[in-house]
Amino acid sequence: MDFVIELLIAIFRHDEMSAEALTIEIHNTGSAVAGLYTFEIAEQKAIDATNASRNSGFPLSFQIEEDK
Repeated sequence: MDFVIELLIAIFRHDEMSAEALTIEIHNTGSAVAGLYTFEIAEQKAIDATNASRNSGFPLSFQIEEDK
């Protein structure tokens, strides 16, 4: 869980409190919205987060969805 919090702070620019809340939501439900971005920025953040996860040995996945 600490890695996810660090990732949310470093890549998605959450503060510690919102990162912890999102991490708990991810843990309880399996997913959460990390942020709303333009497609290009969302794509790059997903790539960066995936690379950081793999390099640290975590199988996290990130999904980009269009805002409804």
